[in-house]
Amino acid sequence: MRGELARSPAEDAAVPVATREGRARGSALGRWAIRLLPLAVVAFWLLSLRDVNLRAMGDLGLLQVLPVLFWVALGLLVLGFCLALGDRRIGNGWLLAYVLTLIGMVHATPSILYPELRYSWGWKHVAVVDAMLRHNGPVPYAPEFDIYDQWPGFFQVNVLFLRLTGLDSPLGYAEWAQPFFNVALIGPLLLIYRSVTRDRRLIWGGVWIYYSCSWVGQDYFAPQALAFLLFVTVIALVMRQLPTSTLPRTGPGDRSWPVGRLIAVLLMTAAIASSHQLTPVMLITALAALSLPRRNRRVTGPVLLGAVVITVAWDATVARPYMAENIKGMLRELVSPDANVTSGLYRLGTAAPAQVFVAWVDRALSGAVLLLAVIAVLYLRWTRRTGLPLLLLSPFLLLAANSYGGEMIFRAYLFALPAAAFLISALVFRRGHRLRWRTLAVFPLLLLMLGSLLFAYYSKEAMNSFTRQEATAIRYAVATAPTGSQLVSISGAAPGLDMQYDQHYRTHFNLQRSFDVQQQARDLRSALVGVTETNASAPTFVIVNKAAFADNRLNGLFPAETLDHLKTVLPKMQRFTLVYRNDDAEVYRYDPPLRRGS
Repeated sequence: MRGELARSPAEDAAVPVATREGRARGSALGRWAIRLLPLAVVAFWLLSLRDVNLRAMGDLGLLQVLPVLFWVALGLLVLGFCLALGDRRIGNGWLLAYVLTLIGMVHATPSILYPELRYSWGWKHVAVVDAMLRHNGPVPYAPEFDIYDQWPGFFQVNVLFLRLTGLDSPLGYAEWAQPFFNVALIGPLLLIYRSVTRDRRLIWGGVWIYYSCSWVGQDYFAPQALAFLLFVTVIALVMRQLPTSTLPRTGPGDRSWPVGRLIAVLLMTAAIASSHQLTPVMLITALAALSLPRRNRRVTGPVLLGAVVITVAWDATVARPYMAENIKGMLRELVSPDANVTSGLYRLGTAAPAQVFVAWVDRALSGAVLLLAVIAVLYLRWTRRTGLPLLLLSPFLLLAANSYGGEMIFRAYLFALPAAAFLISALVFRRGHRLRWRTLAVFPLLLLMLGSLLFAYYSKEAMNSFTRQEATAIRYAVATAPTGSQLVSISGAAPGLDMQYDQHYRTHFNLQRSFDVQQQARDLRSALVGVTETNASAPTFVIVNKAAFADNRLNGLFPAETLDHLKTVLPKMQRFTLVYRNDDAEVYRYDPPLRRGS
């Protein structure tokens, strides 16, 4: 038998060659499987969204209704990214495909599922664009909204876009703002990270970690989203010019600014200053921090000077009314930095236990991100020669200056995250032996980060999403209310309530002073009468909608029995007439008694 005969040297040599070829074919097939995995994930993701029952959302929002297939697809995506990052033969384009798929799954899922625009603040910004379009500029007779006239950049860009395209409203594209802004951030993030290292694992790892930890939710149709995108872009261009940059120089030994690029940076700075109050200050702080090393000042100096001049000029002219009115409050907060870290609305009720848990998840994720970034700075000496530790620290310097409506700690985290994400990537994906296995070992950490993000991002969807019936009811109230009427809602979770804000007054029960809120909770009938008496010359429309009840349940705006009592009291009150009702909303009209002689 052949197996008993002595093997020739040729046969002995052929065995390892065949084995190597088989292994090579197996490796090639494995790499193609990793490359094509995002396509399979996209298919699983879209299939998982077919039968989502949005009405089943409870205290954890979308987390309760997304099917198992969605979570399986997300887990496969994270695993595939880890494998792709550890294989040097898989090109950057495939890593980009993984990041785009991640952005789609996290940020496009609500856009696909919801019949109406997400977030009540998104609706408010749509209303501002509509008003500026109608008035061809600043909106008169709207003192509660005059801050938007003083920082109109974002809104005027949308007005210009509507005029160029012939669209009537931004509603058609505003729901896709979150995927858009997140995709647009990829370029600036890559430029920052490529200015620090040429190691693609650290670069793409940083991009992935950024999108896995960006839970603050300021990427919707809002001035902050545009201003933050421009902020990161300016920082990226500055980092690209620094002497420590690993990117090719524009000329032999030259790190000075090309004129065209400097003009572009200053124009973006002007766009930031005209669009948002906080972001220009964050930019100035970041540039000042980058200017601490003397070697950087030739690059940072012109941009820092330009940012200061542009911001001061804008605040002293266009935004002067707001600055004059609020300067005392800013100075008061400056001497009370401890109060700026935590502040918020008055609460009588008790928030849902699930939301208390989510709040702890938010804070745990934020704390872990910052802790890992600090460890990276301490452990990896080479990171201290970059500007990233300075960019990590600079946003938190503003905690002493302003509470920003109780959100400053979260905004500081947002602005520090691009630097923190890369530092974490440098810590967990650093060079060493067994590169592929160590990259795979990071899989549980990335999965935990992404899971924590989704807890923060999806858990309030019962109040952040709106049904078509809610939007229709509020459109009816706004359209039928005579000029000067008052529109009353339980909270701001009422889609479209701010439309035509220059023609109507608005009242949210939960935004009254704490004394008024306590009075409302004790005697709802008297509270309703008191609200109507503030506008005795025109009708008052009271809107009761599904999302507002969810807002109350999740955040504890009022004791639960207060709103249950509201639905019982309203139909029985004198001069209150039910004028519109559907499955998710009711609209009551109150007509004031005629005055004598009228």
